[in-house]
Amino acid sequence: MAISKKTVRDVELTGKRVIMRVDFNVPMKEGVVQDDTRMVAALPTIRYILEQGARSLVLMSHLGEPKKDIKKAREKAEKDGRPFDEKKFSDGKHRMAPLAAHLGKLLGKKVAFAPDCLSENTAKMIAQLPPGGVLLLENTRFHNGEMSKDQAEREEMAKVLASYGDVYVNDAFGSAHRAHVSTQTVAQFLPAVAGFLMEKELEFLEDKIVKNPQKPFVAVIGGAKVSSKIAVLESLLAKVDALIIGGGMTYTFLKAKGVGVGKSLVEEEMVETAASIIKKADTAGVRFHLPIDHVVTQEFSADTPSKVTDGASIDDGWLGMDIGPKSIALFRSLLAGAKTVFWNGPMGVFEFAEFAAGTTAIAETLAGLTGAITVIGGGDSVSAVKKANLADKMSHISTGGGASLELVEGKELPGIKALMDR
Repeated sequence: MAISKKTVRDVELTGKRVIMRVDFNVPMKEGVVQDDTRMVAALPTIRYILEQGARSLVLMSHLGEPKKDIKKAREKAEKDGRPFDEKKFSDGKHRMAPLAAHLGKLLGKKVAFAPDCLSENTAKMIAQLPPGGVLLLENTRFHNGEMSKDQAEREEMAKVLASYGDVYVNDAFGSAHRAHVSTQTVAQFLPAVAGFLMEKELEFLEDKIVKNPQKPFVAVIGGAKVSSKIAVLESLLAKVDALIIGGGMTYTFLKAKGVGVGKSLVEEEMVETAASIIKKADTAGVRFHLPIDHVVTQEFSADTPSKVTDGASIDDGWLGMDIGPKSIALFRSLLAGAKTVFWNGPMGVFEFAEFAAGTTAIAETLAGLTGAITVIGGGDSVSAVKKANLADKMSHISTGGGASLELVEGKELPGIKALMDR
């Protein structure tokens, strides 16, 4: 099924100046790109625009959150009694110049860099680009307007950015849930379409998960907190045939059922909500599955001794760190006949090798399913799948954690709403 929004295929690009929002919010260390996955993901759209004979292509992205990151780093340095060099820190973490150089290598052509988003010099650099020239703007979040709550301030910045193009392309799904200038407001001033990455996210999340999932549909939801997943759980109850719960949120649900959880992580204020979700699942005829055994320890540590519980209950003084072997077997059997699977959140503390078995087992199970659509909904699940070297075995791995969840919750994302309808 075609997505509801127009894409780069639906507009004339020959001879046009294109301004494109990409998600180049990649991990940086002292000015060096540590992981270019997001940059590589944008290449198909970039190449397509250039192949269509665009006059110029201006790329924009945020990189980190400068004010928040600097504040945090300064506080840590003060706590450790170390001097803090704000300029050195920000140059290494927030400046986009190294990304222009890196993108040039990936594209095999020069990518110009504008050391500012909004100056007259930037406009001049764009006008002087050779036919088919590519330019990357400096970090959009260096400007107050980008994240401003003041509409007039946002529009003022948007008009300048819009002056750099004849067509606006948004390929930054990971930021589509943000109502920022570069993701939303610019689209008010130019024909606005989705890039291929955005198109693929909508095809899988909006169409194959939210609107038209093939049945049986099983969702696997993990992670630490029920509070961060309430909306997505309630939304999924209306769509899935079975819901599998793992990770730290397990213990809040178990407590809601009156099962002993020892000293495991529990959100006390969410126990009633958890009980209500269990009840709603029952009313909706959704099979709701919690782990039936656990790997437990007496302290939260990577190398602490562990044991496996006999059943779902955890003794006093012990805390759950992963799902146990019986739970792995149960969850594997529940997933075996699925035609659609949505997975968000690990089954345990997978950062510690000792407690990664449950999460790895889910990844391996999904990789082995035949004829099923498997969608990994961003965040830690993506890290887990990559860690297990199974990324190429999944139907789709979302590039946006928060954006993926909000779309599955049924929310209208500002960056998507702003694009032209078909």
